[in-house]
Amino acid sequence: MTTRKWSIVTLLVLLTSAVAAIAIVIAGLVSYPLVVSSSQELGARNLAQLANVTANAIDQRVRGEGVGPALINTLQRESISAYLIPKGPSNLEDLPFDFSQSFVDQLDNGEAISGRVSSSDSEYLMEGRPLSADGSVILIQPISVAGASAGTIIWRLVVALVIGLIIAIPLGFFAAQRLAKPLRRARAAAISMAGGLRGVELESEGPREVDEISTSLNALDSALTTSEARQRDFLLSVSHEFRTPLTAVKGYSEAISDGILEGDQAVDAARLILSESARLDRLVSDLLDLAKLGAVDFTISEVAIDLNDFASEVCQVWGYRCQDLQVNCKCEISVHGEFVGDPIRLRQIVDNLAENALRLSPSGSTLAIGIEQLANSLVIEVRDSGPGLSADDHEVAFQPGALYERYRGVRPVGTGIGLALVGRLAQRMGGTALVGAAPEGGAFFRIEIPQRGEPQIISVNEKHRSDGSIPHPVHNPAPNWEA
Repeated sequence: MTTRKWSIVTLLVLLTSAVAAIAIVIAGLVSYPLVVSSSQELGARNLAQLANVTANAIDQRVRGEGVGPALINTLQRESISAYLIPKGPSNLEDLPFDFSQSFVDQLDNGEAISGRVSSSDSEYLMEGRPLSADGSVILIQPISVAGASAGTIIWRLVVALVIGLIIAIPLGFFAAQRLAKPLRRARAAAISMAGGLRGVELESEGPREVDEISTSLNALDSALTTSEARQRDFLLSVSHEFRTPLTAVKGYSEAISDGILEGDQAVDAARLILSESARLDRLVSDLLDLAKLGAVDFTISEVAIDLNDFASEVCQVWGYRCQDLQVNCKCEISVHGEFVGDPIRLRQIVDNLAENALRLSPSGSTLAIGIEQLANSLVIEVRDSGPGLSADDHEVAFQPGALYERYRGVRPVGTGIGLALVGRLAQRMGGTALVGAAPEGGAFFRIEIPQRGEPQIISVNEKHRSDGSIPHPVHNPAPNWEA
């Protein structure tokens, strides 16, 4: 069952309408007692003024004449009743409302009185004024009449609030449309990006939160563009690496099959085909290892390694390789026992670094391989006296194909995968991979694999000593292979 999703415009219109309606209700509840109280206070002031006018009119009347008809009409129109109370003892029981003797005493003393009185079925506002002649006059008005204007005021207030609600709905719709406009653009941009479109640029507009969405999508678009460009470059470099040995294998195979190459030439061609096939196999293996490193099922073995045997084998293999290329091989070994780790992956790290360094080491130069056992880790160092790497190279040294693209056609390059594989293996084993400048003048790589630790790749330049030198392991005597 699909849940219906409301649009932000509808939600905002409903929200503004609900807020306006709630404001109307609250305003009505708050204003009603205030309006009623104000209306009654106004009625009391009007009654006090009429009481003063009535007392003056009675005091100034000509004997035998009544109170002016205009005043009588006003009292009748306002539902006001007037009572004359003689001075002295009076029969208050004849009054249709409760009137205490204390009020009479105040009037007899020449004091005006104001207040409220009640009968069995109603409540009244009351104003009393003493007369210059003997007695006093009392005016009463029902409170319902005195506060009658409150109903009119409240009705007008409700009408005004309802009109405000009616106006708030289209205003809320307009505001919601303005707010939703950049969100719709962001949605369209996200859909376009999901469809493969790049270079989508969203303008900064709307509230801060909406603007942050646009900024984030712009950053995502830029990151995707960069990432996909790197992937394309990497695929191009790998394709080029595959094409070169495949071309050789294909060409020499055709020459042998067509009988163009025979005898020793065919044997030499077969050897070349075998060499190129091994290169292809190594390239495929590196690619598979690089892909597997991101998989969940890629496991790292934990076995006890005899570091003396491990270091001896490394020095023997790369010593002979250097001897063939007339490169000085310097092994710097400082191990004292066993180390728990994956011997195959550690050998991969050494071989990839040494292969990369040897490729750039000219005849007569030096390749240094260091293996040092610390308290809780194993350090592998490879240094060369080749052209080295720049500070910018250090930042991308362990990215697949990055250095390959920079130096293809400039210096000897490999597949563009070896250093990336080294960095990933170091990460998966919880270690660090560092790169910097070697004292021999070339590149310096330092891999530290701990028993435990979080993966990290940083520049070795951050690990320099205070004097600017690079920390190196303690060098024990080891076979020194020279050309």
